[in-house]
Amino acid sequence: MRCIFHVDVNSAFLSWSALEILKKDPGAVDLRTIPSAVGGDVETRHGIITAKSIPAKAYHVETGEPVVKALAKCPELVLVRSDFKAYRRYSGELMKILGEYTPYVEQASIDEAYMDVSGLEDAGCALAHRIRERVRDELGFTVNVGISENKFLAKTASDFEKPDKVHTLFPKEVPEKLWPMPIGKLHGCGDATAQRLIRAGINTIGDAAHTDPGLLQGLLGKKAGAYIFERANGRDESEVHFEEREAKSYSNETTTAEDVTAENYESYGVPILKGLCEKVSGRLKRDRVYGATVNVIVKTASFKRHTRQLTLTNSTNDPDEIFKYAGQLMRELLFSKEGLFLSGETLRLIGVGVSNLDDGQSRQMDLTDWLGEKKRQEKRREKFRKLDEMMNSVRDKYGEKALRKGQQEDG
Repeated sequence: MRCIFHVDVNSAFLSWSALEILKKDPGAVDLRTIPSAVGGDVETRHGIITAKSIPAKAYHVETGEPVVKALAKCPELVLVRSDFKAYRRYSGELMKILGEYTPYVEQASIDEAYMDVSGLEDAGCALAHRIRERVRDELGFTVNVGISENKFLAKTASDFEKPDKVHTLFPKEVPEKLWPMPIGKLHGCGDATAQRLIRAGINTIGDAAHTDPGLLQGLLGKKAGAYIFERANGRDESEVHFEEREAKSYSNETTTAEDVTAENYESYGVPILKGLCEKVSGRLKRDRVYGATVNVIVKTASFKRHTRQLTLTNSTNDPDEIFKYAGQLMRELLFSKEGLFLSGETLRLIGVGVSNLDDGQSRQMDLTDWLGEKKRQEKRREKFRKLDEMMNSVRDKYGEKALRKGQQEDG
C-alpha cells in the first residue's frame, strides 16, 4: 500500500515574514498572533492581500481582496511587504529537511510538497508528527501534514483544521470525511464549475460521487466531468514526481511590487518585461537550446491569470527577439479593444516563457539571417585584408624574415 504525505506550510508568506521581523527585532510582536497580512503598498495601503494570519480570518479578511476592503473589515490590520528572497530561503530549508526522510519528494509550490514514504518502517502518523515537530523546532514555522494512499486525498487532508496538525484521509474514511464537504471544497473544482454543479442539485462532494459520470460529463465536458467523478470518489493514480525532467519550456515570472496600470506600463511594466526576457534568454543559451513559441503571462489584481502566445517561423534564444515578440503579445493582451487595461484591470504578476524547443540545427535561414551572415563574412574578409596589408608593410620595411609563424614554447 502506498503512503503519501502532503506537507503544507501554514500561512506561509505571513509566517515567513513574521520570522524575518523577529530575527531583526526579537522583541517585536509576532505577526502570527495578531490580525496581520502580507500584500499591497504599506504606505499607501493600495493593492491586494496575498497572505493573512489566522487571527485575521476572524475578521473575514480574504486572500486576493483589496487592502482597502480588508482594512474596512479590520481597521487594526497590520500590513507588511512581501519578501520573496526570504520566502525562497525558508522553502529551501523545508525541502532539505523533507529530503532527509525520503528521496521521493515532489515540490508542488514554494510552500508545499508531496512525499512518498511507502515502505518506511514508521510510515504513518508517528513519522508525520516527527516531521511537523522538527520543522517547528528547527525552522520556526508550522506545517500541516495530510496522509493518505494518493496525492489528492493527502492534499485534501492537509487542508483540514489548522495550524500545526496531522490529518489522515484514507479511502475508507472518504464517506465520513470527504463526502459531507461542499462541492466547492473539492480540489480542482473552480467556482464556475461548483456553481454549475450546484444549479444541477449537486451540493456536496458526496452528491458528485453518487452522480452518474455520464451526467457529470454532460454538464462539464468529458474530461472535467470524469475528473470530478474520480476525485469525489477519492481516486487518483498520479505519482510523486521526484526526478528532474528535461525542460520542455523556459519561463520566468515575477510578482510586481506595485500594480502595473495603463499609466505606468511603459515606465514600470516594460522594464520588468525586458528583464524577464533577458533571464529566459540566458537560460536558453546556457543550455544551448532555442524556442519557437513565445508566450506572456499576467495575473490581475483579482488573481485571474491570462496568457498569449505566438509561434515563430524560426526558433530563437536571442533576448531582443524574445522581447520584441513578448512586447507585441503584451500590447495585444493589455491595450487591444478587449484588452485588460481597457476593462479596468491592473496587473500583479508578469511572466515570459519560451517553448517548442530545439537544438537550433533545423532553423531556417531567413533574409535577416542571410544578410547578417553576409555582413559578418564581409567583416572577416575586411579584417584579414587589413592584416595582410599590415604584414606586407612590415616585410617591406624589415625584410621577409621579420614575421614568422609563432610556436608555443614548453612550460
